[in-house]
Amino acid sequence: MANAAGASEEELPRSSSEDEEVEEEEEIGTVKERLLDHHSLNLRRYAPNNTSQVAIVGSNLCPIESLDYELVENDLFNQDWRSRSRSAILRYVFLKWTFCLFIGCVAGAIGFFNNLAVENIAGLKFVAVSNFMLADKYWTAFAVFAGSNLALLMFATVITAFVSTAAGGSGIPEVKAYLNGVDAPDIFSLRTLAVKIVGLITAVSSSLHVGKAGPMVHIGACVGAIVGQGGSQKYGMTWRWLRYFKNDRDRRDLVTCGAAAGIAAAFRAPVGGVLFALESLCSWWRSALLWRAFFTTAVVAVTVRALVDVCERGKCGLFGKSGLIMYDVTADNNITYHLADLPPVILLGVIGGILGSLYNFLMLKVLHIFSQVNEKGSAYKLLLAATVSVFTSCCLFGLPWLAPCSPCLKDDCPSIGRSSSFNKFQCPQNQYNDLASLFFNTNDDTIRKLFSNRSNDDFHKSSIMVSFITSYVLGIISYGVAAPFGLFVPVILTGATYGRVIGMLMGSNTSLDHGLFAVLGAASFLGGTMRMTVSVCIIILELTNNLLLLPLVMLVLLISKTVADSFNPNIYDLILKLKGLPYLEDHVEPYMRQLTVSDVVAGPLRTFNGVEKVGYIVHILKTTGHHAFPVIDEPPFSSPPVLFGLILRAHLLSLLRKKYFLPTCSLASSDASKRFVVDDFAKRGSGKQDSIEDVELTAEEMEMFIDLHPFINTSPYTVVETMSLAKALLLFREVGLRHLLIVPKSSNRAPVVGILTRHDFMPQHILGLHPYLTKSRWKRLRFRTSIFTKFFRAPNSM
Repeated sequence: MANAAGASEEELPRSSSEDEEVEEEEEIGTVKERLLDHHSLNLRRYAPNNTSQVAIVGSNLCPIESLDYELVENDLFNQDWRSRSRSAILRYVFLKWTFCLFIGCVAGAIGFFNNLAVENIAGLKFVAVSNFMLADKYWTAFAVFAGSNLALLMFATVITAFVSTAAGGSGIPEVKAYLNGVDAPDIFSLRTLAVKIVGLITAVSSSLHVGKAGPMVHIGACVGAIVGQGGSQKYGMTWRWLRYFKNDRDRRDLVTCGAAAGIAAAFRAPVGGVLFALESLCSWWRSALLWRAFFTTAVVAVTVRALVDVCERGKCGLFGKSGLIMYDVTADNNITYHLADLPPVILLGVIGGILGSLYNFLMLKVLHIFSQVNEKGSAYKLLLAATVSVFTSCCLFGLPWLAPCSPCLKDDCPSIGRSSSFNKFQCPQNQYNDLASLFFNTNDDTIRKLFSNRSNDDFHKSSIMVSFITSYVLGIISYGVAAPFGLFVPVILTGATYGRVIGMLMGSNTSLDHGLFAVLGAASFLGGTMRMTVSVCIIILELTNNLLLLPLVMLVLLISKTVADSFNPNIYDLILKLKGLPYLEDHVEPYMRQLTVSDVVAGPLRTFNGVEKVGYIVHILKTTGHHAFPVIDEPPFSSPPVLFGLILRAHLLSLLRKKYFLPTCSLASSDASKRFVVDDFAKRGSGKQDSIEDVELTAEEMEMFIDLHPFINTSPYTVVETMSLAKALLLFREVGLRHLLIVPKSSNRAPVVGILTRHDFMPQHILGLHPYLTKSRWKRLRFRTSIFTKFFRAPNSM
């Protein structure tokens, strides 16, 4: 019957001194990897497969799987490709562009709706609080402010905790992992999309120090994934033309276009959206995808512009008066800078790198603590959200009392029933509180104030300094709440405040405007935390609408990224590691060149014959969680045993469900295409997947046979067992594989040695098998001699 082989594994001999080093490195590794392993241990015992991975998706632990990007080549699929007409191919191409058009329109509309809702909800809250303050009803104003903030954030947390936990956070780490080949349940479901939109609106409106740009990436990706599901049997959408996209390759392209559209809708930056997807999200890219992503973001720009034009006619409430999606700040067209202005710009870059890496370090620590609180249950999630909301409200309402008052020089002082760009707070008539003017606004409006030119006298130095410290602290503690929001806008706001501080400290020693310093500070802080250069540069230029800023923005981004990379990785990579998502890096660890692929393969390996007994297939599917099995032809079908190919678990379930059985162990006489169509093996979208437990077979059927030959992928990717693990990783990642077969070097052995999966390339797995290689882990150039750098170097940073 079937063969069962175990992948042998040998360790190199070690001396006694090396044994002591191993014990020391194991202790260090235990401490460094506790952050990742803490959440996995509890769920592993419940996992159906002891080799499966679990990760934090949103705010909960759940099992994850890999995606199948490899083209399956078998008799059935090849015949389907040959039978496709020219019109079918043209219809497929046309549908791709049509779906991109639809994604762009929907993403643009959602981005507009989010801003419309946030501006009106938050605007009504701020107008009510301002009216109470103008009437000297301070305690009532605080009660309204804190109460409304608490209610809005609690609503966002409740729907996230009880309806869709996958909607928590920004969603960018999950999207990045998906485009790397990692799938998790419900990250792109319709329920997650609805919770993401509603929760984002209420969370951002609650004055929490969060933004809506990051979640727009997840929202756009959800739209792309839903469109790419190829129809739905539940809702009766099962037309044949919708089924062309029931595969992971096309869904990946649509998710990429959706993610780019999300950034374009958040910042009204179409080119920046494409570059963001290319630089920060995608592991695979090609020119055809670039065209479709650019087309999608262009549609977003047109859609948003059309909707904003409607609001400029006064039909959208408070939105449209100052709440455009882009910051709408146009720098001085006559801006000039000289060689003497470069030192403060360089200083901005250095400070941005240092503050950004410290920001990442502190946020990772806070997220680790908050994750421990959130995993205790929904009640603790609500308690944590309430605590953060009350603390934020107290800071935003209490700190402006310490700020000085300034006269209204621009005839723009607030009055009862009338909003203003300045906030009177507790100040006398015809004066305003500059710190309250920054706090009692949406984050977008605050950034607009900080970016504005010719406003050097609008803010006191002490107020900007307090605003910077507050933004820095609140940005760190807000992100761990179980609700949908992102990091982009808080990082921009924090960078803008310290940019203003540097501009004020420079005084008359520079000719640059304080608003320009705020723009450069935001760019440097983005570079220091997220380590993006090209996409951030273009987004900043599209926001400010001034190409003259290009050299300065490029300079601060390059400096801040270089400085920050000396301390720890970017924030999204740190969150990926914290969540436990098995992300394949684009670099190769040195220790991988010391190992061959056979050194990391774990057994036993389960294989099938070309004609296999139904009962044995059911037994293997029930007792293992593997998603693919090698098929080996043995006598009488092949004289020497030969590897025929690879068959997927999902395809085996389809065969069992269709009961394609033979009474004897022989080849099928009929053509498989007469009984099966390609759609029978198409991958489902989000929702319940097929399970072996759902297949009902009689005792007589269990004794029958299945001819697997027409359904086997006869050309799987294979590597020889002596190939280095480093070389195999490059192949695995670049091609986007889920399974990589290992074949023996000699012909007198079993035709297959083992299977490499994503799990086998994870550092935790490799170093667990070979702990003596821990010292060979790749590390970027770090400053090791400074106590300061040791203080905020991220755990397990590479």
